Amino acid sequence: QVQLVESGGGLVQPGGSLRLSCKVSGDTTCISIMGWYRQAPGKERELVAAIGSRGNTDYPDSMKGRFTVSRDTAKNTLYLQINNLKPEDTAVYYCNAPTVCGPPVSYWGQGTQVTVSS
Repeated sequence: QVQLVESGGGLVQPGGSLRLSCKVSGDTTCISIMGWYRQAPGKERELVAAIGSRGNTDYPDSMKGRFTVSRDTAKNTLYLQINNLKPEDTAVYYCNAPTVCGPPVSYWGQGTQVTVSS
């Protein structure tokens, strides 16, 4: 079992920045790639960023530029830095960790709300 707990969301003015955190605990033997997703009201959940065990990152084209994913293996924590926040970034942000061995499981955190408004 893997537990993911996000934090760091909140209300931010347009142009501001936030750093989201995802604390990982439990048996991470079969966890390699981790990702951040977001879901805005009335919209489908979408990928924001992914990072591999070696620190290699990947972003959808629509997310390149303002989002930076990183991980601190010593702290078992995943981060998402968001700069120049826009109202359209308002969403619940989720941490995700799919297994790469054993039974196929996709672990999710409970999410953290990010609201961008003046």
